[in-house]
Amino acid sequence: MVRELRIDVPSVVRELGAAMGVLTEAKIVSRYRKIFKGRGLEFEDFRDYISTDDAKNIDWKASKRANKLIIRRFKEERDMNVYFMVDVSNSMLFGSTNKLKYEYAAELAAALMHFVLESGDKVGLILFNEKVVKFVKPKKGEKHFYIMLNHLITPDYYGGSYNITSLMEFMEGVVKERSLGFLISDFIGLERDWQKSIQLISGKLDGIAVMVRDPRDLALPTDTGQIVISDPYSTRKLLIDCNDSARYEYELYVKSEIDKIKMGLKLGLWDMLMINTAEPFILPVIRFLKRREILFR
Repeated sequence: MVRELRIDVPSVVRELGAAMGVLTEAKIVSRYRKIFKGRGLEFEDFRDYISTDDAKNIDWKASKRANKLIIRRFKEERDMNVYFMVDVSNSMLFGSTNKLKYEYAAELAAALMHFVLESGDKVGLILFNEKVVKFVKPKKGEKHFYIMLNHLITPDYYGGSYNITSLMEFMEGVVKERSLGFLISDFIGLERDWQKSIQLISGKLDGIAVMVRDPRDLALPTDTGQIVISDPYSTRKLLIDCNDSARYEYELYVKSEIDKIKMGLKLGLWDMLMINTAEPFILPVIRFLKRREILFR
């Protein structure tokens, strides 16, 4: 099912307040820099450990070589640039729930952008399909948030094919210093060797891939006989019987493809969060942020 994009901006803004309340209650906001700057901190040098230092910063390998306790010292990037790369291609204009994938992704991006701006960093927005269709440079402030929100809901930008390599090539020219990037997409229609572009930019971008999938992206329906499956990037269609065998083969294929995507992201040192549009995104996001915090302790 494909229909006109609908995002209720006043409702999104109200929900942002509720989301920020949940994040604050979960003590995520106060620990923002630990969660998002684990790989974003720039290493400066080693120095001897003193009693007032946090023991978590001890580098045990270096300490063993030096035969004394040594800690790593970092320079913190106070004004980190955080880029939100949002997929606006054809496959995102699909939904079997009450939201198209792009509606869901836009609301998720808005919530995370608001969270980052509230935490004091600059936010930039990139909307892309087979090319970058809109780029908003990183800035701070409430006015900047509403400018980006307006672009997220502009219908002129969505539709088209899909290409991550061209996006990463664009980001290679844009990112001048160590930054954080959220890539929000369903990752359907990946080009060959897309992993290489992900790996090449990992030295400049601490990447977080947010895979947004509709329930029909993951499994065929169980309450129908025959259905027509359409290729979002062409006019090709396929009529299939939704029997047990077809559902099994479909789910097996989907799992295999997602595993390949996870491996490609892992090789590029990208983190990954997978979200189903059938559920609210706030709890999966909080679980992800808590896991990331544990990782960087």
